[in-house]
Amino acid sequence: MTVDPATAAADAPPSDAPPRTGVVALLVVDGLICAVLSVLFLGMYIGSVPFPISILVAAVVNLLLVMAVRTETGSLGKATWPLVAWAVGFVLCLAGGPGADQLAVADWRILLLPIAALGPAGLYLFSARINAITNAVRQSQPQK
Repeated sequence: MTVDPATAAADAPPSDAPPRTGVVALLVVDGLICAVLSVLFLGMYIGSVPFPISILVAAVVNLLLVMAVRTETGSLGKATWPLVAWAVGFVLCLAGGPGADQLAVADWRILLLPIAALGPAGLYLFSARINAITNAVRQSQPQK
């Protein structure tokens, strides 16, 4: 009897599969790229009105990156890696370049960017950790 590999059931469920290192590394690098792009597009204007849409985009992208790494690795600790890469990229953008050029200028938008970009992903990680602790406590309690 022959079995079509495309329709055959996998030997192990996807949750038991080891994390793909290349995918996790790519997601972490995406966090760094997100930081640089969000700083570069922070100075957008529509007419004479500042339009910092990159703050909202960075918040959504960081949240999706954290969720993707957590799904891939199953670890909350490793899920913070894109946020760390984003913070490193943001700090590098704050540093002066060879001619003392800076990507980030002193403005209210540069203060709002790290708070808004890291906040939703941080809240997601916090709520996931609280849920994990709550579930562990419920399972350890004796049943009556």
